[in-house]
Amino acid sequence: MKVEVWSDYVCPFCYIGKRQLEQSIKEAGYEGQIEVELKSFLLDPTTPIDTDKSVYASLSNKYNISEEQAKEMTKNVAERAKEVGLNYNFDIMKDANTTAAHRLSKWASTKGKGTELSERFLQSYFLEGGAIGKQDVLLSLVEEVGLDRAEAQEILKGNQFVEEVQKDISAAQNLGVRGVPFFVIDNKYGISGAQPKAIFDQTIAKAADEAGLQPKLKMVGEDGSVCINGQCDL
Repeated sequence: MKVEVWSDYVCPFCYIGKRQLEQSIKEAGYEGQIEVELKSFLLDPTTPIDTDKSVYASLSNKYNISEEQAKEMTKNVAERAKEVGLNYNFDIMKDANTTAAHRLSKWASTKGKGTELSERFLQSYFLEGGAIGKQDVLLSLVEEVGLDRAEAQEILKGNQFVEEVQKDISAAQNLGVRGVPFFVIDNKYGISGAQPKAIFDQTIAKAADEAGLQPKLKMVGEDGSVCINGQCDL
């Protein structure tokens, strides 16, 4: 069974939705049986690579409000993030062009590290204020997950994995996706946005049942006395 997730690394609801999905899969006992594939989506590919504009300034310009009003806007998002164990720090977040991050994620997937690197990008941006649009920051994060910095630098110098990113974006357009996160569960069910966790629970359970998956046992109580290989705990 497969779950495809379209998201962007600067989308606050994408990280929240990712956590909700992961928690639903784990709690339902389907860890290791469901493949989660992250798909690229660019919320604003026109964002300058060298920008240092704060998220508050960006929201202020976008919605024609004061930066103080923008700060108030983010409070509910931060509270919702806490519900899934994420401590967003909007005070240190800045705008970022994520094209390079998506390309590196595609490259990392060929090395078996795509999921790990994507998580690190999200963590860096939302929790640490990492400028993930800038090459030096991205390369440092690449090294942190055990990938080769020099190879990653060569990727960014050329056009490698640009086509793969664009394919994801085109696929989203064909599905009618207008915003992220967007989840496609086993090519049967679509979930738009970071919905209440109950929606993820119900949909994962339904799709898994239809796919014939067997959930892992949920152990209850502490380890009791047992007999093993002809010997018993007395």
